[in-house]
Amino acid sequence: MQIDKIRGKQTDQLIEAVLALSDKEEAYRFFDDLCTISEIQSLSQRLEVARMLRMKKTYEKIKNETGASTATISRVRRCLNYGNDAYDEMLERLYPEEKQFHLVED
Repeated sequence: MQIDKIRGKQTDQLIEAVLALSDKEEAYRFFDDLCTISEIQSLSQRLEVARMLRMKKTYEKIKNETGASTATISRVRRCLNYGNDAYDEMLERLYPEEKQFHLVED
């Protein structure tokens, strides 16, 4: 599993901290202290790219709407196709009404 590459004491601490967040405002404050604006925007962009790929949007539309590079879009697509299914799990929780959409195979 790819997640074994990131496992470790420091990563465990980070994951525990995220799981301990109690609400959106606390999460905003934590991530504002933890990350640069660019890092937060990059993570947010990847999640939106995953959502749009699941909705079968074209690379061109995704690039225009999110500003993501084709390399980022391709990387997210690879994760959707061959990753740990975490994007799908989170997006199904956030947008259950979009469950009918599935990623088009390569």
